[in-house]
Amino acid sequence: MTVDRAMVIYAHPDDAEFGMAGTVAKWARAGVEMTYVLVTNGASGSQDPKMTRKRLAAIRKAEQDKAAKILGVKRVVYLGFEDGYLYPTPEVRRDVARVVRKYRPDVVFSMDPTFRVGGGYVNHPDHIAAAEVVLRTINPDASTRQMFPELWRRERLEPHKPKALILAAFMQGADTHIDISGTMDLKLRALRAHASQVGTDFEGFVRDFARRSGKQAGHRYAESYKLIKLDEPPAARRRSRART
Repeated sequence: MTVDRAMVIYAHPDDAEFGMAGTVAKWARAGVEMTYVLVTNGASGSQDPKMTRKRLAAIRKAEQDKAAKILGVKRVVYLGFEDGYLYPTPEVRRDVARVVRKYRPDVVFSMDPTFRVGGGYVNHPDHIAAAEVVLRTINPDASTRQMFPELWRRERLEPHKPKALILAAFMQGADTHIDISGTMDLKLRALRAHASQVGTDFEGFVRDFARRSGKQAGHRYAESYKLIKLDEPPAARRRSRART
């Protein structure tokens, strides 16, 4: 599968860095045009009673811009929906479909929407909502002409279907492990850019998680995914699984 353009769609600033920054840096280094789409403004991510939502949204945008630059991301699209209140509404679906039709990625990255709880962690509902929106974007919103017809009638944005969807699996049901041994330091640098979020003790956890992912595939460090190839007919996918 040839990849010239890839898009990472997540709920909040810093989500992509935790989930797939090593892969993003690796692909950007290889010449893939990387686009980030941040669905919410990140305005809920603080326990500081003196912080305002408006100020925090501005801080997190600046942090995300810095992290994206470190990784080699070409552009960051901010949709600006309110952090903590995200649902897969028609408005959100239309706006995500718009950017997919506009930038026409070969591959879309997001989080696995089936991951809700595990390892002592309850997944943020915005993560789940954003991932659900991505599934609807793949089929039918971005790929079907009569979904949000204003996108092609008024904005001349033709339907688009990516070649693949790659979901961050965090080792839960992963079938693909991408070696990030050469970009692990960039992942950590990008995470440090999110100073309002990560504190000072995150590095050991992130390295350990990437090390455990890598162990499954014989790499020093890796990021784990579920890969869904969208450009293969169902019969071909069944034959491919049968061969493995």
